[in-house]
Amino acid sequence: MKRFSYFQRSFGFFSKKLMPQFQGKTKIIFIFHTIWINSVMKKLFLVRHAKSSWDDPSLDDIDRPLNDRGKNNAPEMGERLKKQGILPDLLISSPASRARSTAKKLAKKIGYAKNEIQINDGLYHGSDDILIDIVRNLPDTAESVMLFGHNPGFTYFANQLCNINIYNIPTAGVVAIDFPMDSWQDVEFGKGELVFFDYPKKQPNKT
Repeated sequence: MKRFSYFQRSFGFFSKKLMPQFQGKTKIIFIFHTIWINSVMKKLFLVRHAKSSWDDPSLDDIDRPLNDRGKNNAPEMGERLKKQGILPDLLISSPASRARSTAKKLAKKIGYAKNEIQINDGLYHGSDDILIDIVRNLPDTAESVMLFGHNPGFTYFANQLCNINIYNIPTAGVVAIDFPMDSWQDVEFGKGELVFFDYPKKQPNKT
């Protein structure tokens, strides 16, 4: 099945909602303005893994699975993203079992093929320097990318990218960031713009 880019889906959504309001030259300006804005924008989603289990103390940290709450929260967040029309071009996960499971459950909800999820070892408790290196090496053919990783690194990374002060990204939390640039190589700390910050216990319409 053909999977459209994030921009193609977003443009289709807004054109259906907004374009009927425009006529003639105004409609043409709207189209080209939308294309231009999206052509110089990269979208990054940072997703902390869902709640994990500590029931088996013999397991190494990297092998800990999701607990029941995590198994419910991951698809719940996927459903929220689906309702917003979000389907990134690329999903990349930490090799940890809890991160990979979160990625797969969320991917199923938004319609992303689970076998296309990539694994990057640097997302397993990588420092902010490692994380930004991962971002800068993303393919520019991907307009939007979703990374699955861990705290405290992801919270600190999000704050550094956007010059914000999120105290903590809860398990299964999602931070969406826009970068006004056409290449991932140009991403720098402080250049991101926070689009939204969502998590399972967050109430609708509340920041």
